[in-house]
Amino acid sequence: MVELKTAQSIDAMREAGRIVAQALTAAREAAAVGVSLLDLDQVAHDVLREAGASSPFLGYRPHFAPTPFPAVLCASVNEAIVHGIPNAYRLRDGDLVSLDCGAQLAGWAGDSAISFIVGTPRPEDERLIRTAESALEAGIAAAVVGNRIGDIAHAIGTVCRKAGYGIPEDFGGHGIGRQMHEDPGVPNEGRPGRGMPLRVGMALAIEPMVIAGGGDGYHPAPDGWTLRTNDGSRAAHAEHSVAITEDGPRILTAL
Repeated sequence: MVELKTAQSIDAMREAGRIVAQALTAAREAAAVGVSLLDLDQVAHDVLREAGASSPFLGYRPHFAPTPFPAVLCASVNEAIVHGIPNAYRLRDGDLVSLDCGAQLAGWAGDSAISFIVGTPRPEDERLIRTAESALEAGIAAAVVGNRIGDIAHAIGTVCRKAGYGIPEDFGGHGIGRQMHEDPGVPNEGRPGRGMPLRVGMALAIEPMVIAGGGDGYHPAPDGWTLRTNDGSRAAHAEHSVAITEDGPRILTAL
């Protein structure tokens, strides 16, 4: 069931989203050669705590997971696509890092993700990240009344495929509101004009993921959470929580 949010509820979600943006910004600013992924998780954790928010990631255990998630950040490096568990790994020059974070505040959730390069960038990694961000922008632009879920999916997939990148099968965005994951699902590839109609009050987490090698395959790491590319190529991830309003899409997780 899809809950349509009131204007007041969307404002409350914006406050949760603002905290997510602050946590991701702080973690990105802290990311440097020699800094561990655990350090970044602590930075994000501190932001949430100081804002009076909780983490919908910490302790989360979906059906596929062998254990509850132990952190407030997903930290995925290089060939890791999503769901990376922060650990003692220390960042190296040229690492491509994707950070995904959520916040729960006053009963409402926010969810967002960014990708960036630590130290010296490689042009091919910069292009990969730009494509993920461009696909996110295209998906958000399609999130308007009169369109359908398939229009968002088609917009995202068109950008990713045109760039020659792969799209992880069976993973995409989702509804968001009182819970981090709600209906409907938002695929990263699809046919325009298909799927659920978009209505005022819907809130969606739109999140393109791209694989540099062009293939769509991935596999879980031994931790049961981290998803890695089958071909060993790098991946990037971008995400915003977005509300559909009469005036167009409203980004809830912008800084």
